[in-house]
Amino acid sequence: MDEIFDKLGPIVKRYEEIESTMALPEVATDFERVQTLAKERAGLEELVGISRRWQQLAEERGDLESMLRAENDPELAAMAREELEEVDTKIEQLGRALRVALVPKNPNDERDVIVEVRSGTGGDEASLFAADLYRAYSRYAQLHNWKIDIMDSSASPLGGFNKMVFGVQGKGAYSRLKYERGVHRVQRIPETETQGRIHTSTATVAVLPQVDEVEIKIDPDTIRIDIFHAGGHGGQNVNKVATAVRIVHEPSGLTVTCQDERSQYKNKSKAMAMLRARLFDAEEERKSQEMSQTRRSQVGTAERSEKIRTYNYPQDRITDHRINSSFHDIPKVMDGFLDDIIDALSTWEEEQALGEAGAS
Repeated sequence: MDEIFDKLGPIVKRYEEIESTMALPEVATDFERVQTLAKERAGLEELVGISRRWQQLAEERGDLESMLRAENDPELAAMAREELEEVDTKIEQLGRALRVALVPKNPNDERDVIVEVRSGTGGDEASLFAADLYRAYSRYAQLHNWKIDIMDSSASPLGGFNKMVFGVQGKGAYSRLKYERGVHRVQRIPETETQGRIHTSTATVAVLPQVDEVEIKIDPDTIRIDIFHAGGHGGQNVNKVATAVRIVHEPSGLTVTCQDERSQYKNKSKAMAMLRARLFDAEEERKSQEMSQTRRSQVGTAERSEKIRTYNYPQDRITDHRINSSFHDIPKVMDGFLDDIIDALSTWEEEQALGEAGAS
């Protein structure tokens, strides 16, 4: 057990070096350097905390062992042995926490995200299901005090959505919502069904990490920007003035549209954010494809074409096919209470990563 904690020595040393560097007057006035160092320090804090806790427990264990060797009173010796067992349990738990902390984190986990929900097969029922998923994600964001920002949408005649694209800003948004990427299938009786037959429909969800202009630089000469009159919701003012923006990235063929704002500038800004996210995601996917199959996580790299989850309304059962687990109380889940499912997926992914780390 001690060997795994010995790995933390260089990490603690680097953490202390960062703290000393940040305290220097010439560094404190360099905003960019401070930001870089603060980010690195934040990434080491959990491991440093584990190391310091381990040192405390190791000292406590040493004191108890010395006490046991010197103690002649049977009652006091029994108390010391009991305390020693408690310390050993804490060290074992700390060791498990350390193994988890040492698993490489997804570098995108702390990013904000852009979520795209699109209706799939199933006609009007698919668009209604897409609207249900959007509501579930927006409620989930509210429960976590995250901000939702609609970027593009296309309503269907019955009140659903053929497409809903929205940004989510909040700590760890990608780390939670990344598990939603893929095909969601619903089995239920549509409101328009007169004979009580169960229909199967689908909606696709894409979760794209948001990136800034520094990370993804787009050459203005490689894009075409079209301005047109917005359609759909937004009121007559939106439709009278040409504010909608369509951007075509010619090298990749990617096209993004934004028409939900009354300002052409805001629509263009959002469209560029969507384009950067899609280009970044495409590059991430390319890198993922290059990784050996054994080191790819099904959860973390789910394709939009992969069926990840089935919502069976008649049986009040949600099945996540990646972990082969079922959950109940669909109304509650669709009201934004997704944490039980996401926690199960996170635990599964963690176990897979630990298994791979142990095998390597």
